[in-house]
Amino acid sequence: MARQRHNIGFMAIDRIASRHGFTPWRQRFRGLTAEGTIGGEKIVALKPMTYMNASGESVQTACAFYKLPVEAITAFHDELDLVPGKIRVKRGGGAAGHNGLRSMDRMLGSPDYVRVRLGIGHPGDKARVLGWVLGDFCKDDANWLPKTLDAVAEYAPLLVEGKAEEFMTRVAQQK
Repeated sequence: MARQRHNIGFMAIDRIASRHGFTPWRQRFRGLTAEGTIGGEKIVALKPMTYMNASGESVQTACAFYKLPVEAITAFHDELDLVPGKIRVKRGGGAAGHNGLRSMDRMLGSPDYVRVRLGIGHPGDKARVLGWVLGDFCKDDANWLPKTLDAVAEYAPLLVEGKAEEFMTRVAQQK
């Protein structure tokens, strides 16, 4: 399960937490949390351990506990509509069929959070999407996946500073 394409968001969060010296992961809010500092800002990383289509329950509980507005959230997730290794950052928007985002939108009452869309590519046929998303990364992905995750972790301070465009540029240059 850990190497499934659907888990690229968790993989990115793990790399960020490791790179920036976050606390060990612990169970809270129906998920796993780790805390640290990036760019002088306290960050709480959360990996919901619910089913994907209920991940908003975990996010909403954590937000309520920390009294965080929706605008303070950054969600890292897989994106079928981007080629492998491509990254896009945007605030708000639709769920585009992603059940985790749909759950977050519903539970938070707003889609106005930052989304870091991590490209995993599309299998080419809609009938193959489920198997593709739930399938493990393959040998060919070793050419881009580690470099992408390392770059996301290295340039995470730019996200914290609200410099999404610079973050995307720097990550693209590292691959």
